[in-house]
Amino acid sequence: MASNQVTVLSTTALKTAFDALGPACESETGYRLRLTFGPSLQLEKRLADGEAADIAIVTHGGAKDLIASGQGVAGSLADLARSFIGVCVAKGAPRPDLSSAEAFKQAMLRAKSIALSKPVGGGASGAHMASVFERLGIAATIKDKAIYGAGGPGGLVGLIVARGEAEIGIQQMAELMAVPNVDIVAPLPEALQSVTQFTAFVLSAAREPDGGRAVIDFLRKPAAKVVIKAKGLEPN
Repeated sequence: MASNQVTVLSTTALKTAFDALGPACESETGYRLRLTFGPSLQLEKRLADGEAADIAIVTHGGAKDLIASGQGVAGSLADLARSFIGVCVAKGAPRPDLSSAEAFKQAMLRAKSIALSKPVGGGASGAHMASVFERLGIAATIKDKAIYGAGGPGGLVGLIVARGEAEIGIQQMAELMAVPNVDIVAPLPEALQSVTQFTAFVLSAAREPDGGRAVIDFLRKPAAKVVIKAKGLEPN
């Protein structure tokens, strides 16, 4: 294997996929992976502030903005997977009714505590849920019972629920699936759902742009898509 290393800044939603695909990716591309994960909106800010990497995987809109501002290579944009927001409870706990927007609203009002991504500076799900609660007219009530995850692999919402610190957790489905001791209830009702498109691109200041492109190409192959789907995302 070549000694070359590709530095990847990626949304936490893809961590479990990288855990499974990393060895094959390194073997096939000949590049070692140096992976850093975090909430997509945090990563976008860090990249805008000049953090170095070879490729980044963030929201589609964030990737486009970074390329437009000169941080990314024009033409390197590659949509990888779409992510849906879901709800979890502790293993074996009663499952709330999520069959409609009204049922979801009532479940949130009944819950004693709700774990979420931060609405500002966190993941895409946190910002979306803040707008959902506003739309449902329950933002003030939720504020009193919300517990916000720290972000990144160690700050997953599911971990808060698994520890018994929150009754219900809401985050990207792939991130909920990364925690073993929770039950995933269902995705959000369609009327409240937000689909996040995660997109890869090569950074303008990449030290290994060819390696970065090789990693992106690997992630778009059929075999990689099977794994990405199994980890809770919808590959493009």
